[in-house]
Amino acid sequence: MTASQPRTHRMLFGTGLVAAAALALAATAPASGSPGDHAGKPRLAHAFVIMEENHAQDHVIGDPNMPFTNSLAASYNQATNYYGVTHTSEPNYIASTSGSNWDVNNDNGWNPTATNPATNHYDHTNIVDELEGAHISWGAYMDGMPSAGYLPDQWPATGGALYASKHNPFALYNDVRTDAARMSHVKPMNSLATDLNSGHAPRYVWISPDQCNDMHGGVYGAIAGHPETPCPYNDAPGDANDEALKTKADAFLKTTVNTIMHSKAWTPGSVIFITADETDYDGDSPSNNFYLSTAGCCDSPVLPAGDPAVSPTWPGGVYGGGLVPMIVVTKDGPRHVTDNTAYNHYSMLLTIEQGFGLTKLGFTSDSRQVKPMWSLISNH
Repeated sequence: MTASQPRTHRMLFGTGLVAAAALALAATAPASGSPGDHAGKPRLAHAFVIMEENHAQDHVIGDPNMPFTNSLAASYNQATNYYGVTHTSEPNYIASTSGSNWDVNNDNGWNPTATNPATNHYDHTNIVDELEGAHISWGAYMDGMPSAGYLPDQWPATGGALYASKHNPFALYNDVRTDAARMSHVKPMNSLATDLNSGHAPRYVWISPDQCNDMHGGVYGAIAGHPETPCPYNDAPGDANDEALKTKADAFLKTTVNTIMHSKAWTPGSVIFITADETDYDGDSPSNNFYLSTAGCCDSPVLPAGDPAVSPTWPGGVYGGGLVPMIVVTKDGPRHVTDNTAYNHYSMLLTIEQGFGLTKLGFTSDSRQVKPMWSLISNH
């Protein structure tokens, strides 16, 4: 097994519902680097990904605390049957950028200072390898990150982190993290506007809001220079803390989307994907590790009963990330389109690969399960 091939002993072509027929299928993980099926597909000028956190589709779409976000959903396009790949947060970020969660269902970011660090380092082909191999420029912008190429697991180190490496997939790939030139592309959020209006705007842009602006929460004190702080965790979807987190996320999205759409990089053929990694953490069902939903599709992992990544009482089956929002904003594509095709983060990655003429990573080569999202992007 090569470092660029997904492990298969816990993977299955998932459907979101556990059925005997589905469990009987042989789990055959696609090899990374297979030729991209982009013949005749539209080309993307720029692709922007904004990854929010921990909110189900119906806790965002229609929520009055997120008027700007919902104005985008109404004016542009939505994938209405779009899932997180799995739980928890980190494997969704990895899946979105390498085509597999690599058998990981935890948030053990890079923390070499821990006494007994249980950390995830990914030695797998990823979107950076693909982009650089095709000479396509890229940039990643981390809200709350104090400096370009920042390597510690979080900032601040104590008291509730605004920036956390589990939401920065690029810092978790060995071949990016250990390469200073590559890490120089991973920058604080305040570099975005300058870069997009330069003569060398990146064509692929990943944006992770900080944990106050991404609906995650967990910062309990004010941090100088960050008016979005504090932002306590919510106890349940829709409580006062949750509604405050949504308001902060909506303000961040308004600023960020307007920055993109008023930049030189917002050219014909450009698209913004706005989604969330997974559904809410609810606390009602210990059998699924207290997540609101474990529904999934499109090669979400299938975990056996009692899997320690979930719970001793987990009954076994598809461990998907639940139904999450996906809003697709285009410069010159269709408007007011809703698509009910089953999609997940692999579908977003596949669409970007096809739009840039890249090869396929991991499960994006599974054309039976993972479909591209062109109906939401192109008029052709």
